[in-house]
This record gives sequence, structure tokens and C-alpha cells, in this order.
Amino acid sequence: MPIVIAPQHQDLTIIKIATDEKTKRHLENLGITINGRIQVLSVSGGSIVLLVKNVRLALDSNIATKIFVA
Repeated sequence: MPIVIAPQHQDLTIIKIATDEKTKRHLENLGITINGRIQVLSVSGGSIVLLVKNVRLALDSNIATKIFVA
């Protein structure tokens, strides 16, 4: 499921990033990688706040819909 509909405050594993290579590399530099662990902290308006390796990141919902978790 995309992280925009994932449950909040649960450990999730990234299984797929369906975007172009440039964006994928940028996300990997931020710590968002395949098999990486994340937590959705909040979803509000057009952004999503994630916890990645004890760091809070905000993503635009357009990018967040292309990141799939299990």
C-alpha cells in the first residue's frame, strides 16, 4: 500500500519506490530505501511526516503515493 494510506505510528517496511531514477536517488540520500524501516507520524493536507532512522522528514503527497510499504 502507498504510505499515504498506511497506518500511523506503526513500523513499516518499504517494498517499492515507483518513481524516476533521479527522485529515487534523492530519496535514498534521505534514507528512504527498499527494505528500509519507516513510521508515518502524520498525514495532513498535502504532506506526510515520516520517521526515518530517528529523523523526521516531510514529503509531498505526490511523491508519497509512489512509495509502497508493507
